[in-house]
Amino acid sequence: GKDIVQFAKAVEISAPNIDKKVCNGTHAKGEDNNSPTAYSADMKTSATNKTAQCSGLNAPGGQKFSSFVKDVGLPDNKHWPTGSYSKSGSTPTQNEQNSNAKAVATDLTKLTPEEKTIVA
Repeated sequence: GKDIVQFAKAVEISAPNIDKKVCNGTHAKGEDNNSPTAYSADMKTSATNKTAQCSGLNAPGGQKFSSFVKDVGLPDNKHWPTGSYSKSGSTPTQNEQNSNAKAVATDLTKLTPEEKTIVA
């Protein structure tokens, strides 16, 4: 998890436009039937509008990679490589194995060739 934290910090500082394109989608929402709009490490306390899953949002946009990393607790070795969401508002539920790692990789593959060169 520490490598992804350092990578996110580097992207936030050197490529803020790319920072906005990673972990801001809906493709990894899984079975989360809530309406998450923000990231959080706490999936127990009325977390219906929060998720710990990269690109597990209800609608695209509004979040960024660096926020995801900080808010879900990656610096504290939480929610990596597998994300979680809150089922029925207060039941922490793990997503499929390696779901956060796969979601970050999926978002990175969607970058333009020029953007991929920047983050390489």
